Amino acid sequence: ENVLNIYEDMVGRCGRMQEVFRKIDRIAGSPASIVYISGETGTGKELVARAMHSKSDWADGPFVALNCTILDERLLQSELFGYEKGAFTDATETKKGLFEVADGGTIFLDEIGDISIPIQAKLLRVLEARSFRRLGGTKDIQVDLRVIVSSNKDLKQAVAEGEFREDLYFRINVIPLELPPLRERGDDIILLIEY
Repeated sequence: ENVLNIYEDMVGRCGRMQEVFRKIDRIAGSPASIVYISGETGTGKELVARAMHSKSDWADGPFVALNCTILDERLLQSELFGYEKGAFTDATETKKGLFEVADGGTIFLDEIGDISIPIQAKLLRVLEARSFRRLGGTKDIQVDLRVIVSSNKDLKQAVAEGEFREDLYFRINVIPLELPPLRERGDDIILLIEY
């Protein structure tokens, strides 16, 4: 069996990473429009998302990534959904949200477990209806894209603790992909250092 040590900017020879690479190929080629990547910080969730995008039918479209931890609720809302001119004091012009920018491609929402409950509700609506409204807008904007989400938190536990919507969890957990932590990857650490 020919084992690839380098796969789409990722390095890994161990069995678990080879399985991850095979799963990326399978998921990328599937029509699935929502993918959930779980794993600790530093396990390469964004690299996996980029590989899935580049091997998918959406590869010709944009790849848009957003780290959900770095923005407060209001900023996150305007980043994701955009806003109309005059929607709030500083809105001097219309701004496209990232869902609109990623139309025809892939949007990667990193650390989705850190999104507030109200934004989770809006996100669920986008995933179900494939449409949204800009802040201050009146018309629905349709999008066709793959949504890849990731979290380093145990979202099932977050649901149990009331910090994450159960309906959103079921919506994103259709195709889960778990990345192994480095400490469970044996000699891959040496490979990574050499790389």
